[in-house]
Amino acid sequence: MLRTIDLRGRAVTPADLLAAVPRATAARDEALATAAAVVADVAERGEASLREQAARFDGVEGHDVRVPAAHLEEALDALDPAIRRALENAIDRVRRASAAQVPAPVVTDIGPGARVEQHWRPVWRAGVYVPGGKAVYPSSVVMNVVPAQVAGVAQVALASPPQRDHGGRVHPVILAAARLLGITEVYAMGGAGAIGAYAHGVPALGLDPVDVISGPGNNFVALAKRVVAGMVGTDSEAGATEILIVADESADARLVAADLVSQAEHDEQAAAVLVTDSPALAEAVVVEVEQRATATHHAARVAQALSGPQSAVVLVDDIATATAFSNAYAPEHLELHLRDPRPAEYVNAGAVFVGAWTPVSLGDYLAGSNHVLPTGGQARYASGLSASTFLRPQQVIVYDRDALKAVHDDIVTLANAEVLPAHGEAVTARFDA
Repeated sequence: MLRTIDLRGRAVTPADLLAAVPRATAARDEALATAAAVVADVAERGEASLREQAARFDGVEGHDVRVPAAHLEEALDALDPAIRRALENAIDRVRRASAAQVPAPVVTDIGPGARVEQHWRPVWRAGVYVPGGKAVYPSSVVMNVVPAQVAGVAQVALASPPQRDHGGRVHPVILAAARLLGITEVYAMGGAGAIGAYAHGVPALGLDPVDVISGPGNNFVALAKRVVAGMVGTDSEAGATEILIVADESADARLVAADLVSQAEHDEQAAAVLVTDSPALAEAVVVEVEQRATATHHAARVAQALSGPQSAVVLVDDIATATAFSNAYAPEHLELHLRDPRPAEYVNAGAVFVGAWTPVSLGDYLAGSNHVLPTGGQARYASGLSASTFLRPQQVIVYDRDALKAVHDDIVTLANAEVLPAHGEAVTARFDA
């Protein structure tokens, strides 16, 4: 299933590494065009467009797009106690880790009577998206909502696709997780249409535009965020999942294969990549992957993901080249199965999982870290979802008369140098009276 990319025996430049990175670029290009059309249609036709999309993509008609409060209560009442305990554990862990991400206010005294304060202000309204097409993700409810709440967001809305198997309702476990977190504004809408609805608002549903949109999804969801960026804030484009494993001869092929398959089961466009300097390990992993992939619950989906252009085994001469390849790839999830892992050297990754006892599955649920992470190489410049996604640094400047007088001449000098004399005059006017 997994193709091999052999980079051994030659010097590779950064450009060579970028060119070698396995990506499903055609799928993303097609998704961008489709997402743009869907968002535009929602902006123009609102609820009617959302209902047509539900019929087309989800096989649902006549459902409540805005979820009634009774649905949330019923879902929580019916929630399996074991699932509730697991969700409450996840909520606690993510809440504690997210709280550490909120910076304290800082006051800097520039001089006597001259002060600059920095405060982190939450956005007023956030719209979080929870996927629901190929799997059910109550964990994504936790990962999106908790950081927004920790940041102090006043209004949090949640959207997830309507489910044909549940009479057009959002999946009950997702509803129960939302209710556990006190979320009351929930919409049964999915895909790029949900992103468009958040950005433009849907008055007929009482859905006001949001300030920030967050949440994972398929490539259509991720690229719909690109379409609305600038109109609203967004987290990273958390599209089809990726796992990159860097491993040497000390790695356990069985565990490496298990982790590759675990991410491939998300979606046919999921990327599973192994980079190693050990041909023997690569061979053993390929054998293990074949066995696991054919026996797993989502065998057809896994097979398609592993045989796609986005998945591969990459052979390199040494771990230094593997590190450089990883930084060029900038994976969503990076696992290090190495005798000497050195995680600080892997600067481009959404999240780094170190050692055999730290699989990506841990981060998906209960590590305390967030599982909404940048894909498609965006980890080179973007970060995963956190409390800071919903915060903005704001500067507050307070000077008294003497402090302004002390810098009067320099302000006038710089204003005149920029041929903006009225800037200087605005300061001088305060001392003319």
